[in-house]
Amino acid sequence: MQRLRAFFLFCSGAHVPMLQRAPVETNKYAGIGGTIFFTGLLAAISGGYALWTVFNELWAALLFGLVWGLMIFNLDRYIVSSMKKRDQFWPEFRMALPRLVLAVLIAVVISKPLELQVFDKEIQAELVTMEQQVYKTQEDKVKDRFQLRINALQAEISQLHTAIRLQAAKRDTLALIAQQEADGTGGSRIRNLGPIYKAKKADADRAEAELQALTTRNLQLISERQQQLQAVDSAMKASIPTRSRLDGLASRLDALGRLTDRSIPIRWANWFIILLFIAIECAPVFVKLISPRGPYDDLLQQHEHAFEIHRKQQMAVREAAFRERMDQLAVRS
Repeated sequence: MQRLRAFFLFCSGAHVPMLQRAPVETNKYAGIGGTIFFTGLLAAISGGYALWTVFNELWAALLFGLVWGLMIFNLDRYIVSSMKKRDQFWPEFRMALPRLVLAVLIAVVISKPLELQVFDKEIQAELVTMEQQVYKTQEDKVKDRFQLRINALQAEISQLHTAIRLQAAKRDTLALIAQQEADGTGGSRIRNLGPIYKAKKADADRAEAELQALTTRNLQLISERQQQLQAVDSAMKASIPTRSRLDGLASRLDALGRLTDRSIPIRWANWFIILLFIAIECAPVFVKLISPRGPYDDLLQQHEHAFEIHRKQQMAVREAAFRERMDQLAVRS
């Protein structure tokens, strides 16, 4: 227990030998040191998880998490240890304000990866939706690039079919006219197979021959266009990129942003997590700021004052010695 307290006192940045002369302050600084330590621990976990989601390498995540946690620990320790109690709240608050802003920034940074882990299931579901949207967008872009050629081929095929239908309709009309001329229901209204019928029958036969030739030619062209259409369709399908898996840190942050924009409960839960980390990160600064001046602060001020007096005395001695040497040089000259 004593070793744990000594470790937390080290984490608080307090001068342990001087703090031993004010034992009533030990618990306060041990609590501050514990808060700083666990903030660094959370930062290490957060940084390691963030790097794990990016590179998926365990050793790199552990190394980065350790370095990141030590950096945050050392920064928090410096922030708290550099604050001095002088029983002047507003001057002390103005001095602490930049430290509080820095603490808020650190809290936001270390909380984000842990938020991603808390909402991991919801984020995974949102990532599937995002993957589908990205794939659909890529597919539409590729289809738009090939659609003009596809429409042109389909229009040519439709025109070739239309030409066959029109020629067949013309053939049927001429055949009907010849038949009506033969049975007397149309034309000259005389039932016979005379020269008029023969002329109309020749027109119908010529239309039939033209239909056969047109059908043969157009069906061949239709077959060619359909092969070209299949080739374009194959090229279009080959150009569509495969569906990629979104699992990076940026994709997860984007998914979390979408969830918070769409869901009010998730938005509030997200803010509560951020505020919790801000409170944890700012707790040592606030404790140091609002705590009353204690014996340790008096001892620290006495030590600083004694050092300042000693420094001024040394400067005065050096200045006097310098003036004496200058006077001696002036007399000799």
